[in-house]
Amino acid sequence: MIANQDFPISEPPLPEPECRSLFLETPPVSPLAEADLEQIHLASMRVLEEIGMDFLEPRARKFMADAGAEVDGERVRLPRDLVAKAIATAPERFRMYAQSGAYCLEFGGNAVNFGSIASTPYCCDLKGGRRPGTMADMSNFVRLLDSLPEVRLICGYPVEPQDAPPETRHLDAIRAFLTLSDMPCHAYSLGETRIYDALEMIKRARGIGDAQFAARPSVFSIVNTSSPLRLDKPMAEGLMAMARAGQPVGVTPFTLSGAMSPITLAGALVQQNAEALAVIALVQLVNPGAPVLYGGFTSNVDMRSGSPAFGTPEYARAALVGGQLARRYKLPYRSSNVNASNAVDAQAAYESMTSLWAAMLAHGNLIMHGAGWLEGGLTSSFEKVVLDAEMYRNLEATLTPTAYETWRPDPQAIAQLTAATEALTETSFLPLEEAYEHWRPEPTVERASREAQRLIAEHGPRVLDADRLEALDAFIARRREEGGAEAA
Repeated sequence: MIANQDFPISEPPLPEPECRSLFLETPPVSPLAEADLEQIHLASMRVLEEIGMDFLEPRARKFMADAGAEVDGERVRLPRDLVAKAIATAPERFRMYAQSGAYCLEFGGNAVNFGSIASTPYCCDLKGGRRPGTMADMSNFVRLLDSLPEVRLICGYPVEPQDAPPETRHLDAIRAFLTLSDMPCHAYSLGETRIYDALEMIKRARGIGDAQFAARPSVFSIVNTSSPLRLDKPMAEGLMAMARAGQPVGVTPFTLSGAMSPITLAGALVQQNAEALAVIALVQLVNPGAPVLYGGFTSNVDMRSGSPAFGTPEYARAALVGGQLARRYKLPYRSSNVNASNAVDAQAAYESMTSLWAAMLAHGNLIMHGAGWLEGGLTSSFEKVVLDAEMYRNLEATLTPTAYETWRPDPQAIAQLTAATEALTETSFLPLEEAYEHWRPEPTVERASREAQRLIAEHGPRVLDADRLEALDAFIARRREEGGAEAA
């Protein structure tokens, strides 16, 4: 790990800040009977015991061998008792904190947090069309997302800044997160060097040391398995570095029925569960008690084209069962808002709404790709960010508990309204033709485009203390000079 000795820190105790998560009072939807859920669990354990999973990182295999797993080359077979004992040490709830410490977010139970789009190679808007992402585009996405109170955290590069060199791209991206937003952010587990760089940058920007950083995490990472039944070396390196630092890791198998998973939903969920639990066990073997999320991303493919399908009934059902499985293991749950449309159109809206409802009814504690996803995850849309935030705002208002005092019937108010209505005449209203002109029907995407441009233009940078910004930039300059990170 890169030492933090050149930036001495004092770590006074801090009061617990306001929590800005949405807390649902509606119970989660559990589509499977307990007996059926148990069959998925038992089948998953059998997969891990008899078939096993490939771990390409030697240190990961050693952690598992030392805990009692059978290691044969890269293949690791995990006894169910090992898995159960390891995941039992994972916290049922944890919190992440704003970079300034002004507020926090809770993950677990009935808390829901809406995050940004992440990891797309392209972006689009009405003004510039579809194009490869740049650092300027990514920074504008951060400005837009930071302007929308519905978005609670940055879930990765909102678009891949392809004009930045891969070796130092993470330095530019994390700096943009820290200087344009106060939200908790994401670091990619593409090897341990990128994780260590991100951790050191955030500690400098926050003005804290290792102990307070572990106590109050503000960055997370998503680790995807290379389905079926494989965890690659860079991902394993990244998750182990995150676990040692006490920062949250979301473990998400990418299990598509009919492609890298069985065609049946039950079979795909067994594979999802086996892969997720094996990697979560590794996190806990590295650092028992490290915060972790159970991730679900099971969907289906179009059997004629082979392309992923999102926002389908199969996706929604898998998301609901994923939440049920996470609750069985007492783990926080990660889900997503996704669609397969190539444009900001009705298909994008109804598939996203299907995904959002499933994620929220499953009590998805982290909704990844919440705002901006388009084209099956290939493109981030500025207009879609605005529309997704509005959809989430409506769902949040629908599911937020309402105190009886705010809506109980008031006979006096009804009488006043009746009198006021009777006093209205035809002259109180605009003529129909004039009212239509005032309405001026306009495509939703054009209104969203105008709103996105306004929010980006009005967004101001986050102001860091001068000494912290100096320490941050000095670290970035040193890491550039050293060559950054190797290709993952």
